[in-house]
Amino acid sequence: VHTAPGHGQEDYLVAKKYDLKIDNPVGDDGCFLPSTPLFAGMHVTKANDAVIEILLEKQKLLHQDRIEHSYPHCWRHKTPLIFRATPQWFISMEKNGLRKLALEAVKDIVWRPAWGENRIVKMLENNPDWCISRQRVWGTPLVLFTHKETGELHPRTMELIEQVAQKIEQAGIQAWSDLDSEELLGEEAGQYEKSQDTVDVWLDSGLSHQCVLQQRTELQVPADVYFEGSDQHRGWFQSSLLSSLAITGNAPYKSAITHGFTVDEKGFKMSKSLGNVVEPDKVIKQLGADVLRLWVASADYQGEISVSNDIVKRCSDVYRRVRNTAKYFLSNLHDFDPNKNALAFEALLPLDQWAISKTLEVQNEIKKHYDAYDFHWVFQAIHHFCSVDMGSFYLDIIKDRQYTMPTESVGRRSAQTALFHIAHAFVRWIAPILSFTADELWEFIPGEKAESVFLETWYESLQSFDHHAALLDMAEWQQVLAIRTACNKQMEQLRAEQKLGSTLEASVTLYADEEKRALLDKLKDELRFVLITSRASVLPIACTEANAQTPSDISGIKISVVAVTDEKCERCWHRREEVGVHTEHPTLCDRCVINIDNAGTGEKREIA
Repeated sequence: VHTAPGHGQEDYLVAKKYDLKIDNPVGDDGCFLPSTPLFAGMHVTKANDAVIEILLEKQKLLHQDRIEHSYPHCWRHKTPLIFRATPQWFISMEKNGLRKLALEAVKDIVWRPAWGENRIVKMLENNPDWCISRQRVWGTPLVLFTHKETGELHPRTMELIEQVAQKIEQAGIQAWSDLDSEELLGEEAGQYEKSQDTVDVWLDSGLSHQCVLQQRTELQVPADVYFEGSDQHRGWFQSSLLSSLAITGNAPYKSAITHGFTVDEKGFKMSKSLGNVVEPDKVIKQLGADVLRLWVASADYQGEISVSNDIVKRCSDVYRRVRNTAKYFLSNLHDFDPNKNALAFEALLPLDQWAISKTLEVQNEIKKHYDAYDFHWVFQAIHHFCSVDMGSFYLDIIKDRQYTMPTESVGRRSAQTALFHIAHAFVRWIAPILSFTADELWEFIPGEKAESVFLETWYESLQSFDHHAALLDMAEWQQVLAIRTACNKQMEQLRAEQKLGSTLEASVTLYADEEKRALLDKLKDELRFVLITSRASVLPIACTEANAQTPSDISGIKISVVAVTDEKCERCWHRREEVGVHTEHPTLCDRCVINIDNAGTGEKREIA
């Protein structure tokens, strides 16, 4: 078995251990060099039989056999590769302390996910000197001249590099290939060879901090973040860090974020032959660009990212919820002028104060997630806000006020004021993700504003209970929501038993202990509007009737729900005993009569 230190990794390691000569008699064309005895000019693959013949002739062959084994092939041409040692250009990791400098710099960079730091540290610790040259016919050339006999660089190398750079700046990269050495070296040209090597692509891309950030006045060095795939701790993250430290002594980025790769819903790599590819162009044409953007934001990119037509379709359902929520905001602000109609926070109804405070709470959460680049948590916060906080609670309740109270009434303007503030915050939340939708929404929000939502920052006009003597604080409202959920469960049960139609056909009695009564009494008649029932009353728990049920997750309260037999007001749909009493409006309840006859102020609603 022969050992060829210049033609294989294992052989090279053996040669290093036993101090063998590392010889490479094979040229760029795959043929033995002219100085090679016996086989000069012969291609290495054709020399195999000739080698055997010589060994037999010299009686040096102990045994020969033919075996089949795996062997590296060119991924493009599918032909066997030839391994050979060649002169290369390196950046030393030890000289001038580059490795030590890099390991120190890594500690000051924020890595997301956190395991990224450990990964790049191991690579920096174990990596040998950085080979920056490649033998390719394409790429950025290494514009170097080496002595034909000694292989040493020309003594004026730095000066020559600058002269070549000026030519490339004028004529493009082809200027190096077209360059006649005599033009720069004169009489010395015959003693030197022009390098045919190209620059390692990682050094090429790693210099973006010089070629991009340093060249554009609107950008800064270091960059806030570098964002790339999980394979780039070996690639761009590392090459950028090392080249920047070598040139400036500083890291080129403050944080580095790693993302996974896209796979199908079963975790398999996408392939046209498998037919599991989801093409972005088709998604955009069928569902719109914002749905595709929403899917990207919804995925936890720190691991592999699953995508399929079904997954994208589910995202389109979420998008529809977000868009419908935005449409509700706009449809109820069509006649709202914030300069004339907006009410102060203290003058808003308690529920509207809650809505603004809740929006501020969600905005603070979203800001935290955006700052951490946790876009999937932004997605979830926005989705929950639309479907639960707004859709299942707030927007459902204020429909009554919006559609039954006079235009200029406190109840209606209070809700509009809240919707105005919520819409302004909401459009900013979705702008980085649902850019087209945000741009469209921005156009129709009333009041003075910047030309584009993308010229705005976070909405700063939201207020919270913390700065006001609110009727209920956020913790108390949370209890009210829990009680409302428990009431809804009982009403749904009656609806399933066909004993109840809509919730407006229900009368709810809450039997509460002293603490819960004190809480619910603050809402007074607003309680029935919060529960969206025709009647709602609060009694001591000692008065509990037999049909009352105890919620499984709320202590100190029991709930009784019964169907109301009173007539239905044809205007607000509440069932009230006074329907039929009013001569002029026999089909309306008291509050609807007031809202019709006393236009401008309407019914009096409890305010904080």
